[in-house]
Amino acid sequence: MKTVLVTGAAGLVGQNLIPRLKDRGYRVIGIDKHPTNTKRLAELHPDIRVIEADLAKPGDWQAAFGGVDAVVLNQAQIGGLDRAEFVANNVTATEHILDAIGRHEVPYFVHISSSVVNSQAQDLYVETKTAQEKIVAGHPTPHAILRPTLMFGWFDRKHLGWLRRFMDRSPVFPIPGNGRYRRQPLYAGDFSAVIASAIERGTTGAYDISGRREIDYVELIRAIKRISGAKAAIVHIPYGLFWILLWLYARFDRNPPFTTNQLAALVIPEVFPVIDWPEIFGVRETPLDEALTETFRDPRYSHIVLDF
Repeated sequence: MKTVLVTGAAGLVGQNLIPRLKDRGYRVIGIDKHPTNTKRLAELHPDIRVIEADLAKPGDWQAAFGGVDAVVLNQAQIGGLDRAEFVANNVTATEHILDAIGRHEVPYFVHISSSVVNSQAQDLYVETKTAQEKIVAGHPTPHAILRPTLMFGWFDRKHLGWLRRFMDRSPVFPIPGNGRYRRQPLYAGDFSAVIASAIERGTTGAYDISGRREIDYVELIRAIKRISGAKAAIVHIPYGLFWILLWLYARFDRNPPFTTNQLAALVIPEVFPVIDWPEIFGVRETPLDEALTETFRDPRYSHIVLDF
């Protein structure tokens, strides 16, 4: 059995990837700093080694890299308002991980970058993920860089999963403006298959793993409502009012699930590069309705909600 170490293991990508790696016969080590979500990961997978550690700080966790066959460099600060947290989790932690990979002579790794490195948006996430990819690209160990677009799937606590739960809590679901903002949602199950394929093939280079179906944001919301059975009424409100409501929310929550910067990124009219990743990596692309059904109606994982 080969061993794969996954950083950021208790988040969206990690929690979707680990059961699929296990299904392929891999031994898994997972590292994450979030205490509640790391505990949940260990409960779901008592057969793997789970380490709770802050990767932005050197520590005993680095010894876990000894003898592993591949690393999935996956930890990331996605939301929030604190610049220091973005730098620590996206840049400093990456430097420490790469140091451990080099010192323990890990033969291969996959870096989970983001489509935002090609985005027009300007925020802390874009800035630090771009810096992170530049650091990774210069490392001598063979590696693949994968740039996914907006992802959804089991354990989604910040994106479509949060929107779906909002539909359950509120009688109305607000859409900023006309909602005609093109999105390319990527199913985390498909992305997990791409990661596993890269590990098995030793793939190198950078790849834009975009959702291959373009869909307007409002149509995506309608699809979520239809498949999940949510009752909330979809209501369009002016962009400016939506911005003010998010700004006010952030005054009371230091880690809001959706920020004014993310709203600004949402309405930017951009489409990311699309490649034939099913052919390149030898994986099946899951149709959108099927992927949404697996996400919101799977009896094993769809009911599990991770902490922010």
